[in-house]
Amino acid sequence: MPRGLTADTVGPVDVAVVAFDGNRFSGEVAPALLELQDNGTVRILDLTFVRKERDGSLSVVEVADSEVAAAFDRVTQAEFDLLSDEDLAAAAAGLEPESSALVVVWENTWAARLASALRASHGQVLLLERVPREEVVQAIAALDQED
Repeated sequence: MPRGLTADTVGPVDVAVVAFDGNRFSGEVAPALLELQDNGTVRILDLTFVRKERDGSLSVVEVADSEVAAAFDRVTQAEFDLLSDEDLAAAAAGLEPESSALVVVWENTWAARLASALRASHGQVLLLERVPREEVVQAIAALDQED
């Protein structure tokens, strides 16, 4: 169990599945995740790679077992297996052959205090939606044109 993680204090938890064509990803991924964790924005709870082979078969590459282990060594501070084999199979199902995905579970530690206050007030989040990046970029461009 990660240090300091309790049912009363845990912030919102997200799962992200990030696909990489051709089993490639930048060496900047691990340092970016580590920076988010070090500055208290998120706490990485689970992190796994899945790969779809040419024949369509799936393989799970645990970070501890992979050649990228050194890069992700400091990102995952504790073993906390939230992702089941079924979760990982579902994450990999949409992958193209000869591609891979990073499946990462993080706690939004930046929102933990707010989440606790909302629970204490018997509040419920009715909608939480991510605005697609392209829409944000278009909105910013439109604002820039107004100036």
